[in-house]
Amino acid sequence: MLHGGQVSLKVALGVAILSTVLGVVIGALAGFYRGWLDGLLMRFTDLWIALPALPFLAVAVSIGTVDLGVFGSLDLGGPLGITLLLSCLLWGSVARVVRGATLALREQEFVEAARAIGASNARIIMRHVVPNCLGPIVVTATLVVAEAILVETTLSFLGFGIQPPTPSWGNLLSDSIGTVEDWWWLTVFPGLAIFLTVLAVNFVGDGLRDAFAPRRGLRP
Repeated sequence: MLHGGQVSLKVALGVAILSTVLGVVIGALAGFYRGWLDGLLMRFTDLWIALPALPFLAVAVSIGTVDLGVFGSLDLGGPLGITLLLSCLLWGSVARVVRGATLALREQEFVEAARAIGASNARIIMRHVVPNCLGPIVVTATLVVAEAILVETTLSFLGFGIQPPTPSWGNLLSDSIGTVEDWWWLTVFPGLAIFLTVLAVNFVGDGLRDAFAPRRGLRP
């Protein structure tokens, strides 16, 4: 169970990092430039948010191994493949949060001052906008971790995720579903681990939100 937890947590943390990077880039560009670019990127974001996660993942994993040419092959049912697929699905919430924060920050006086002294848009975004969005970004990333754990374990439980002999909490639950009466602990402990981990991650997110909330001042 502990070894399966390592796999599930590695997938969740990898998804949080990749989806956060992608969401920050898209959200910052959309909020800073606005106009047609904002509309295009947000409609693209809406499309991915509306995409049904489990059917999409099930179809993608059923493809199996994808040939990447000089980069070798990628098993979409392995930990790396699941991480990449979940990252493609869970960046939308990060992009929306960053876009909202960027829309407010781009009108601040320190951004206008940086623009007046000739700072490029890329420098303004990287030096002034993104650092001041760090609080919402970190909080949203912790929620992505919890969501990634739930989606990955659900997918593995249904047989479309990480396949044995590589363990994960989801396929451990799936393998023990017929032995509940005789060996109940095979079902209870992986389920309890999922519950406690997701609960702990949500508590961390709440704590980070409270920690960042008093910081109303913006850093130029």
